[in-house]
Amino acid sequence: MLNYKHLYYFRTVAKTGAINRAAEKLHLTPQTLSGQIGAFEARLGVALFRRSGRRLELTDAGRTALAYADEIFHVGAELEEALQNRAAAPVHPFRVGIADVVPKAIAYQLLEPALALAEPVKLVCREDRLQTLAAELSIHRLDMVLADRPLPASMDIKGYSHPLGECGIALLAAKALAKQLAAPFPACLDAAPLLIPGEDSALRVPLLRWLEKQGVAARIVGEFDDSALMSAFGQAGAGVFPAPLTVAPAVMRQYGVVELGRTSEVRERYFAISVERRLSHPAVVAVSEAARKSLTGN
Repeated sequence: MLNYKHLYYFRTVAKTGAINRAAEKLHLTPQTLSGQIGAFEARLGVALFRRSGRRLELTDAGRTALAYADEIFHVGAELEEALQNRAAAPVHPFRVGIADVVPKAIAYQLLEPALALAEPVKLVCREDRLQTLAAELSIHRLDMVLADRPLPASMDIKGYSHPLGECGIALLAAKALAKQLAAPFPACLDAAPLLIPGEDSALRVPLLRWLEKQGVAARIVGEFDDSALMSAFGQAGAGVFPAPLTVAPAVMRQYGVVELGRTSEVRERYFAISVERRLSHPAVVAVSEAARKSLTGN
């Protein structure tokens, strides 16, 4: 069985990067702490640290162990808080993974209904690549993953992709750039600087195919995994950039950009990925039901 005192000692050393500093914090002698870490490594059968000059660096196994240790002690803190405040209304965590290609405004629009439930939840959002989030979902460290594509069949992970809805896109640009693009849409995009989503985005290929179909040869000047960063570059006039129609008005207000035109031939699609074939988690059900209404007809 895992020795949690050893785990706590390991986490403290990992955070401080040195036995001496960790020993002072734990009120132990360096020799005692070093022995405890050695016993922990022997119990696990792996080396958790390697020495780099006067500092200790985590090995690959150490980084994995630290991630789990952080989660374990975070859950422990939640347990303590829940027991100390058991007279108050219970607040359940709703842990959501958000694929980094999903626009922030879309993520808020989709998740906002979960905050309006009669039984309160504490929303915990984690952003990463879909593959990483799906792995977290498979071991129940997440309740749901928001993505712009279904769970790929190539992933050896049991999960179910529930369509939330879809919408067309608008092409936006800074006002100064828009004035230079005088031709009608979409011809105005020909030779125009273009900002596009990165390779992980499901929108990238359909957008490029649509441009080719329109006979438009835009100049791709930037690729972005993060839609907010792409919008910031667009705001600065670096290029034309796409935005989902459902949040395009909000993007225009926030970044002071204007719409050049829109198309429903290129569709942004969103999915809730869960380990449930039939959704039962109240917050996931609320997200799913609200999304089908808000993303319909765009």
